[in-house]
Amino acid sequence: MSEELINAPEMEAKNEEQVAEQPVQEENVVETPVAETVVTEEPAIEAPVAEEVATELPAVEEPLVGAAEKPAKKFVKKQIENAYDSLDNFNWDNLEKKGSKYSPTEKERYAELYTKSFKSIDENAVITGTVVSLNTREIVVNIGFKSDGVITASELRYKPELKIGDEIEVYVENQEDATGQLQLSHKKARLLQSWNRVNQAFENNEIITGYVKCRTKGGLIVDVFGIEAFLPGSQIDVKPIRDYDVYVNKTMEFKVVKINHEYKNVVVSHKALIEDELEAQKAEIIARLEKGQILEGTVKNITSYGVFIDLGGVDGLIHITDLSWGRINHPEEIVQLDEKINVVILDFDEGKKRIALGLKQLTPHPWDALDANLQVGDKIKGKVVVIADYGAFVEVSPGVEGLVHVSEMSWSQHLRTAHDFLKVGDEVETVILTLDRDERKMSLGIKQLIPDPWADITTKYPAGSKHTATVRNFTNFGIFVELEEGVDGLIHISDLSWSKKIKHPAEFTKIGDKIDVVVLEVDTENHRLSLGHKQLEENPWDVFETVFAVGTTHQGTIVSQNDKGYTVALPYGIEGFCFNRALQKEDKSNPKIDETLPFKVIEFQKDAKKINLSHSKTWQESKEDEDKRVATEDKKRKKEIDKINENTEKTTLGDLDIFKTLKKDLEENKE
Repeated sequence: MSEELINAPEMEAKNEEQVAEQPVQEENVVETPVAETVVTEEPAIEAPVAEEVATELPAVEEPLVGAAEKPAKKFVKKQIENAYDSLDNFNWDNLEKKGSKYSPTEKERYAELYTKSFKSIDENAVITGTVVSLNTREIVVNIGFKSDGVITASELRYKPELKIGDEIEVYVENQEDATGQLQLSHKKARLLQSWNRVNQAFENNEIITGYVKCRTKGGLIVDVFGIEAFLPGSQIDVKPIRDYDVYVNKTMEFKVVKINHEYKNVVVSHKALIEDELEAQKAEIIARLEKGQILEGTVKNITSYGVFIDLGGVDGLIHITDLSWGRINHPEEIVQLDEKINVVILDFDEGKKRIALGLKQLTPHPWDALDANLQVGDKIKGKVVVIADYGAFVEVSPGVEGLVHVSEMSWSQHLRTAHDFLKVGDEVETVILTLDRDERKMSLGIKQLIPDPWADITTKYPAGSKHTATVRNFTNFGIFVELEEGVDGLIHISDLSWSKKIKHPAEFTKIGDKIDVVVLEVDTENHRLSLGHKQLEENPWDVFETVFAVGTTHQGTIVSQNDKGYTVALPYGIEGFCFNRALQKEDKSNPKIDETLPFKVIEFQKDAKKINLSHSKTWQESKEDEDKRVATEDKKRKKEIDKINENTEKTTLGDLDIFKTLKKDLEENKE
């Protein structure tokens, strides 16, 4: 490179035509709003080099003034123009002939200095530049190129302390635009470098500093290395944050927790830093914990299932069942927020960093204070605290409960729930059925307070006695009724009515109605009563047997039809059945529902309560009777004729005997 500079006259000769067409003049200086910038095709010399050259040139008449503000190349060129008439005749040999004598060593030294003043600048690269001038609108940056670059002041407003001489990173957009101006951008350089730094921070789990710019939906926008990152509201602190505005315009430390390279999204967290500190505190505190240890803590949070206690950097949970020996509906009945209480450590998990605490364990168990004289069969009062379908829990003393099963609430065998007998808060008297102090269990009963109605059931409800009962429930096969509390009975569906065919008991009555019954059978061992309703009246089928005798004819109305035939409503509220083959009409027309026709009884079954009918018999009856009458008369006439014939035949035969005798006599006489 030094040899090329030394042989500069030869290079100038090659470009003689270009130099002649474009002589170097002051017009090559481009004025900028901030500082004077020279645009030439030759590389610029940095200011320190220019000062050194100026001290060595004896022919310099003009001192080096403002070298830090003007490009060094302009200064060197002007000194040469003052010493020589034209750049066309310039070369190192001519310089020696003009009186400025340099030794070969000096020329080589100056050539080397001149070469070092150039920098290799690539477009789309990030390099470091020096601020040479600035104002409220623009900033001039020297990157060692032939011209300086201008950057808008808004790109560096985050650095209000910026001053001349500071170094900043810039992105080379273009070495020369249409006017020969160097185009730089600090924003792009910062953005490019920022992504590299953000990725590095994410990979290395580094703690970075960011500036909270503004609030957005669900969190905050943070400036991190010039990149707008998102700080979710849940990642601001370990405690819930209600007012996000208090963090705006603040500088905070963060950790990069997520990067989306496709959409250029960065998510940061301040909570992660706090959690790291808390985890370290938790590990230290848990290492000192022991089961049964009593500690003081502060109520941090109250939920429906328990209370979180702050033990000084680590949280523990008191489950609602460990707050009190008695039953409570909500933890707020026992503790208040920010209250300081003593707790006992029940269990802890070092791996999961979970601590189970207890409050009721600090007081003696209520079962230990239970009256020692209580025993099975004693009566005891209590308060209903919980009700389920299967029974109710009664608190007989603080922390001591007994279960009253639904089967022990009433002597009734009818299935019911505990809600039908009791409700929460009721004061009830019970009888102790079982008592296990070791297992701390107790079962109670209520029905034992009244006599068992089944003890003398045969006396109160003997077979054949009549009573009034209340309908309690339906089944497909009958009705359950209650005669009194604890005494239930069943009316079978077949015992509801003598005449009506009932498909379901709901057709006959409804729940809650009163119904008269007769005791049919008493089962004292199984506590069962068989009842009847139709037995209150005489059996009408004894009368129906005479009224609807076989062969009698009655008017009936067709009420329904099935595959086999028709159901016919007869007088006195009973029904009969007519098969399809027996319902043929005389005019051959089809029978219709609600049509009234005469029917003849062809079969009567008293026990089965069944009557079979026939309509065809009614219109066929006259023909059959006439045929029978004619047949009977014919038969009678025939009998009379046969009798006459018989008499006649006998007379004839007698006559024949006489004739035979007479003939015989005649023959004998003839002989």
